[in-house]
Amino acid sequence: MKYLVLIYSNPSTWADTCDMSGWREHFALDAELNESGELLSSEPLEDPVLTRVVRVRDGVVSTTDGPYAEAKEYLAGYYLVECETEERAIEIAARMPDARVSAVEVRPVMNNEGLEM
Repeated sequence: MKYLVLIYSNPSTWADTCDMSGWREHFALDAELNESGELLSSEPLEDPVLTRVVRVRDGVVSTTDGPYAEAKEYLAGYYLVECETEERAIEIAARMPDARVSAVEVRPVMNNEGLEM
């Protein structure tokens, strides 16, 4: 089963929590999950101020700056993993340094089989 592990973080704390030790923990986890074959992809995201929200209403495209939600915590990055169980995905999420200071969400990826239009 595939799981998307979403890392949420508060940009105001990034300077405090994103020191090299946090990055080293992510790099070590990446290496371990690559070795086990569980890691499909992982990427950090740029600062939320670089976000663009796109909407189409009545065929008119509009773009606004900034993240859609007014929140203190934003999506900071993700891991796409393939695990045998949800418990294993939660175990992986709990090892992320971000889980100690903000939130990490584990979400199953929907299987698209049978959804043909």
